[in-house]
Amino acid sequence: MKFWISALLVIPAMLGDDWPAPQIREVFSQSREFFVRVNPGSSIGDTVGFGNSPKGPYANAEFYRRQPDRSYRLTATVLLQNPVAPVEFFVTNGGMLITLDNWHNNGYGKVVVFYGPNGDPIRSYTLADLFSPDEIRAFSHSVSSIAWRQSLKAYVRSGDETFYITGNQPGAGFVFEVNSGAYQYCEHRAENFLCRDSNTNRKWKAYREPAAK
Repeated sequence: MKFWISALLVIPAMLGDDWPAPQIREVFSQSREFFVRVNPGSSIGDTVGFGNSPKGPYANAEFYRRQPDRSYRLTATVLLQNPVAPVEFFVTNGGMLITLDNWHNNGYGKVVVFYGPNGDPIRSYTLADLFSPDEIRAFSHSVSSIAWRQSLKAYVRSGDETFYITGNQPGAGFVFEVNSGAYQYCEHRAENFLCRDSNTNRKWKAYREPAAK
């Protein structure tokens, strides 16, 4: 079951390499118990290819939780690891936030970040944390981005304990454990479906279901 709890921080105003401008967006958890509002930052100079542009505050996220009277109360405001905005973000039924990629810089910087319901960062990854240099070079590259995953095909899985990102190869993808950020990357190898849980100790083995919390 795919949950519809992601958002794109964009509006139809094209800026170089066909990237829309970022905009304030909110995403609710599937239960509607939590939502997160992401406010874009202004540190364009910290994005790849725009080193001469101004630098400023990074994007920030406001965490809200539903109250007994059905209103929502602000519980935390934190800076994100995105100079301008994440491309997509997701909120779990436990109030956790997951961000994917960077505005105008798909594949650069922190491409996956997990935050707890209080906004504390849990774990983050760059492409170099997930793939070998040869694998990264093999991805399609544009002026500003690296196509390392299929767009709009990431979601919090049923049960709320894992998060899936669809890879570029047929049947390939990441399964992240929401509470820890640990992952398995799985793909078809020599007619077998195998997974690895590290980019340094790359031992391929059968997929294992994460332990229930």
